[in-house]
Amino acid sequence: MRRQALVFWGLALLILSPVYRYIGVRLISESALPLAAAVLGWTALAIHMTMVPASFVTGRLAKPSKAVDLFHWATYLGMGFLALVLPLLAVRDLAEVAWRLLADPVAHARVASAGVSGEGVALAATRLGNLAIVIVSLVATASGVSAARRVARVKRVTVPIAGLPEALVGYRIVQITDVHVGPTIKGAYVRRIVDEVNALDAHLVVLTGDLVDGSVANLREHTRPLADVAARDGRFYVTGNHEYYSGAEAWVREVARLGFTPLLNEHRVVDVRESARLVVAGVTDVHAGRMVPGHRCDPDAALGGAPPADVTIFLAHQPNTARHAARLGAQLHVSGHTHGGQFFPWHLPVRLTTPYVAGLYRVGAMWLYVSRGTGYWGPPMRLGAPSEITLLELARAD
Repeated sequence: MRRQALVFWGLALLILSPVYRYIGVRLISESALPLAAAVLGWTALAIHMTMVPASFVTGRLAKPSKAVDLFHWATYLGMGFLALVLPLLAVRDLAEVAWRLLADPVAHARVASAGVSGEGVALAATRLGNLAIVIVSLVATASGVSAARRVARVKRVTVPIAGLPEALVGYRIVQITDVHVGPTIKGAYVRRIVDEVNALDAHLVVLTGDLVDGSVANLREHTRPLADVAARDGRFYVTGNHEYYSGAEAWVREVARLGFTPLLNEHRVVDVRESARLVVAGVTDVHAGRMVPGHRCDPDAALGGAPPADVTIFLAHQPNTARHAARLGAQLHVSGHTHGGQFFPWHLPVRLTTPYVAGLYRVGAMWLYVSRGTGYWGPPMRLGAPSEITLLELARAD
């Protein structure tokens, strides 16, 4: 364990060092700040860089305490702030390159003939630009924190199903996903989610993974409110990738104790009023087999032997299994994982990894819904991708 931690720490610092150096050079050194301010700035960056990998270790191993919580808040707020500073610096650098390539040389000559120091103008522009970047990033961070800490709003989505029987018209499926109970999300936050869910009078409630970032021993009290989630016809759960960093097998047992039915590559039949029938199938996370061999994701096993049904609902943490589920005959695939990018502009890299970022998609004859998540991960921020409690309501396609 100690060797793995050292390797992780070394790799993290190797990756982070050039990023933090770039921010420091552009934001501190090139502003020609007074020596004391420059030393303070570089020291803060160096300390924060070591805090980032430490936060991932303490989040899973350290016993909760006020000091540990304060450490995580400081780390994640700093991460969010710097994640906004970095792209703004990059955009400014690209603008400077474009200006140098396209600017009229005669204009430079006019500035020089007017007796204006080119170096003085450049330094003033750099300082002004850096000040603007810091202010914009601070304001955006504050706005993002405010948005993330509000209880997730209900997003209502109508899912049209061909040939839907009358008994299932208006059937309500509530999705909770990517809560990430852990360093900055505690029981009070979870309780507010449960209260919102219960106000929707759901027929089914589905929990599609990434519930936690930490062990059962450390977080059991904070997930306890989930035992009070109400649903007429059942509550179902599938694992996400973060459960496998936190002791997936123990969490499967704990979530079952809270009253949810885990679906580990399996299905359940739900008989609804007036003889209507649902099949609810679920798979483990697509990468689960790397950490728990017995949890290898298997959509075929999940729907193997399933009886005919009016609607087949397929639960998977990541939307990667959508095409496979469509071939197996599912009508609705429900996922999370992407967070919708969580905050601008980091939704752009997400779009490079999957075509399914957030919302309702058509995959063959099947509908795929990808939630932006009910909580958040890492920086307690949401910008341009608000968290959601999803209410999926079945309707006739015709």
